[in-house]
Amino acid sequence: MKFLQKRYKYLKRRCLTIDELLIRIIIAIIALAFGCLVGYIIRKTIGERAIGSAEQKAKNLILDAEHKSETIKKEITIEAKEEAHRIRSEAEREIRERRSELSKAERRLIQKEEALDRKIENLERREDNLAKKEQALQEKAEELEGYIAKQIEELERISGYTVEEAKQLLLSTIEKEVRYEASVLIKDIETKAKEEAEKKAKEIITNAIQRCAADHVAESTVSVVELPNDEMKGRIIGREGRNIRAIETLTGVDLIIDDTPEAVILSGFDPVRREIARIALEKLIIDGRIHPARIEEMVQKTEKEVNNTIKEEGEQATFEVGIHNLHPELIKLLGRLKYRTSYGQNVLKHSIEVAHLAGLMAGELGLDVKLAKRAGLLHDIGKALDHEVEGTHVEIGIDVLRKYKESEAVINAMAAHHGDYEAKSFEAVLVTAADALSAARPGARRETLESYIKRLQTLEDIANTTPGVEKSFAIQAGREIRILAKPEEMNDEEIVFLAREISKKIENELEYPGQIKVNVIRETRAIEYAR
Repeated sequence: MKFLQKRYKYLKRRCLTIDELLIRIIIAIIALAFGCLVGYIIRKTIGERAIGSAEQKAKNLILDAEHKSETIKKEITIEAKEEAHRIRSEAEREIRERRSELSKAERRLIQKEEALDRKIENLERREDNLAKKEQALQEKAEELEGYIAKQIEELERISGYTVEEAKQLLLSTIEKEVRYEASVLIKDIETKAKEEAEKKAKEIITNAIQRCAADHVAESTVSVVELPNDEMKGRIIGREGRNIRAIETLTGVDLIIDDTPEAVILSGFDPVRREIARIALEKLIIDGRIHPARIEEMVQKTEKEVNNTIKEEGEQATFEVGIHNLHPELIKLLGRLKYRTSYGQNVLKHSIEVAHLAGLMAGELGLDVKLAKRAGLLHDIGKALDHEVEGTHVEIGIDVLRKYKESEAVINAMAAHHGDYEAKSFEAVLVTAADALSAARPGARRETLESYIKRLQTLEDIANTTPGVEKSFAIQAGREIRILAKPEEMNDEEIVFLAREISKKIENELEYPGQIKVNVIRETRAIEYAR
């Protein structure tokens, strides 16, 4: 019973609480609706005010725009009027100038017409005068013909010959005289032609030699390598000779170590191998590390450097001569000629000189300069391989040039330069001549620099020991000796005998190629002092 009472009281309190909650909810809803109403009223009022303000601003903007457009319109109208006025003024000025020019041109045309009228009148007067003169000349010609006919009749009467007979007699006499004079003239022309041809040939060759200046390098089959001291010789030999054997095996040259102070000698017939050995040995001496492994490394590096040098020398030779489009292998073979000598003459320098000489002579004769230069440069190409390939350098050269697709004209000029094959072109003959000129140049072949200088010194000594000689100078590479005679001991007639005496001495006491010109000079000096 108590439990039921308690339960009733609890339920009663619970019911009261729900009622209060509902009341509160209703009050909140009413307050929310009132707030929304108030907010709507306020927002509507503010919006109407803003709309009114925006409309006013829009009206103001429209008024300002209309005012500005009117102003711009007026300005544009004023500018258009001014531009139209300026254009009209320029047009009127141009029209005035054109009218002025037209009036000047019209005046010039009128003046020319007047000048033409005057010239026409003068020409008409001249024609009338010429017609009168022509008539007078015709009358005189008729009169002259009459005189000539009378003279011919008189001559026929006196001579007893008719005109035709006299003409034939005169022609036969003139023919005889002309034949004699023509034969004499032809003989003179032939003699002069021979002299001129010989003179022209000498002039062409002389000009070509004078215009071509080439250096000559005399080399032998040995190269000398200088050492910083004699102790280096033992290091080059190495323990039990292993270093020297490595050098000789890798380079293919003989290394000669003798009593020569601070020097060793490299001996070998192949100049390229000898050059590789020389450079490699010099580098080893500078490096200081000399043993078989280092020697092999240095020789390989030097071979690459020498091969690059060979290529550069070949390219430089083609550039110097002005020959292009050579096969790269031919350029390398040309570079190898730098280390090849023939009778002491450097073959690459000789080839360049032959190319220049042949080209200069071809230019003088109006022939193909490029062909002559190309054949001259390649004429000794076989000598680059004659250490490695059997056969003469001519045969080797023919095979090489055909292998690298050179023209038949170049191959023939190269093959004919020693007379082994017949020359088929003038350029081939020029290459042969240029080769002979280059080889015969004094100091070029068959003598070392020392013997060449010694011969020049002997030539001067022969002249200096002759009585009446004051000084002598060997010039033109020993081709000429210029002698100054003592003027107080000899007169002008005696120097002729002096020149002959010295030339005989040279012939008897000296061996030399070609001929030597003995040029004796005697001068008269008058000296006085102004005090």
